[in-house]
Amino acid sequence: MVVTRFAPSPTGYLHIGGARTALFCLLWARKTGGKFILRIEDTDQNRNTPTAMQQVLDDLCWLGLNWDEGPQVGGPNGPYLQSQRLAIYQKYVDKLLDSGLAYYCFDTPEELRAMREKAAAAKQNFTYPRPAKFPTLQDVKQAREQGKPVVVRFCMTNNEIVVNDLIRGQVRFNGRELGDFIILKSDGFPTYHFACVVDDELMGITHVLRGQEHLMNTPCHIALQKALDFRTPQYAHITLTVNQGGGKLSKRDRAKALREHILAHKEIDINRLIQVGGLGENEMKEFLEARSVPDNPQVDAMAEYLGIHLPEINVIDFRRSGYLPEAIVNFIALLGWNPGGDREIMTFEQLIEAFDPSRFSSANSLFDRSKLIAFNTEHIKMLDPEKLLMHFKEYLNANKLPMAGADDAVLGRLLQICHGARTLEEVKNKSEFLFMENDKIRYDSDAVDKILLKGEKQGLEMLWLLRDKLAQLSPVNARTLEAMLRGLAEEKAVGLGKVAQPLRVAITGTTVSPPIFDSIDMLGMDNTLARIDNTLKRFEV
Repeated sequence: MVVTRFAPSPTGYLHIGGARTALFCLLWARKTGGKFILRIEDTDQNRNTPTAMQQVLDDLCWLGLNWDEGPQVGGPNGPYLQSQRLAIYQKYVDKLLDSGLAYYCFDTPEELRAMREKAAAAKQNFTYPRPAKFPTLQDVKQAREQGKPVVVRFCMTNNEIVVNDLIRGQVRFNGRELGDFIILKSDGFPTYHFACVVDDELMGITHVLRGQEHLMNTPCHIALQKALDFRTPQYAHITLTVNQGGGKLSKRDRAKALREHILAHKEIDINRLIQVGGLGENEMKEFLEARSVPDNPQVDAMAEYLGIHLPEINVIDFRRSGYLPEAIVNFIALLGWNPGGDREIMTFEQLIEAFDPSRFSSANSLFDRSKLIAFNTEHIKMLDPEKLLMHFKEYLNANKLPMAGADDAVLGRLLQICHGARTLEEVKNKSEFLFMENDKIRYDSDAVDKILLKGEKQGLEMLWLLRDKLAQLSPVNARTLEAMLRGLAEEKAVGLGKVAQPLRVAITGTTVSPPIFDSIDMLGMDNTLARIDNTLKRFEV
């Protein structure tokens, strides 16, 4: 039976590349009737955060990537947080120590730095010099009493190690060049290498699918597996996903976009931005000098305050930008994998049916945002109205938007009249005027100039005519509104836009909204007339 796993470190939010890895692991398990395990690799105590771990779990659930074993689910191979498995790891560390395949060492950071500098001066790659005689337990005790960091290193083989990779074929490594690496840190926690190998064995992992950046780790893992008499899973290292510039799709891209915006706009109040982001003055200075990157929530808070849209990188970014999970899953499944034929728009069930690991590409894949938009547009059209409404409500709540309090009938109608929207954010942008107070409408200056004030203020003149006709209209609904507006356009021998656009700017502040007939019907006549009056008063100079 195929058993795959996804093992994120909770040091930050779920990157879209990590979601892609998780998806392929799940597809592989589902295609073969196997099992998909979620394991949290939280051995880096300095960088782990409970908030990040919960967000990873939430984002996987939002995408529909449900695991068979793991946190919140349980299973026979738990616990599924590595921080809760320390006794297990210690057992296998002791086994290697007892067999002479691992040893204690207690070099200080300064001593290690000197070793590296010496190797660099000799133009050699640094590998840790294995001692001729391993330290004894008495030596270890003495080192600890002296406050030295005590770690355990694995005796790396000097033989050639061959990685049989499903995507890359045979990849050969010289063990002598890799050197002895740490398997147990001075804080008592295992390193990634060691915990990963032990857990893959004990959890029965048969197939390890992960990013190509882990390929260099794999010979170390195979050497550990042989030393511990473990099985070696089938490995598959998927290619990178790159941005339009050819670089790796990085979590730092959002911070970089924010920094560039701040530096390009000298009028920004930096002190106010420091308060909004919850940063110290030195932290802001280091950020603007590209020497550090604030946490995701701090970056998001500053971007929201400045009113700028940052490139989506983490799954939560796509959620907040109004993408559907079905579209995200469909899109990332086709990054570095080909289902065969000319198929592109596919459901999750269709992806499972088509999945074949032999169809992975060995070339990097482009994260084409315009293509993702196209996928999202199609999935909005395809989705069952009830499920689309559920996603819309989740999107509104995730962004804490005022229209989240509207009833299902109103939200359902908005989705219906905004047919063709590319994202749920577009639906929100088109219809948020309905949930504003009449005197809080924000007028777009270009819309005012081009529609209301152009020429001899013909737009405002049209509003005067419309104001009277709307006040006399009865009954008021989308049908009667359409008849009146079309009748007025015919009477004045102008296109419908010459009638509808001034009205649209008056009630929304912009030239973009759902169909004008539905917009007025949903806004209500009293509010419509009040907004026309406010517009005429403000711009009739």
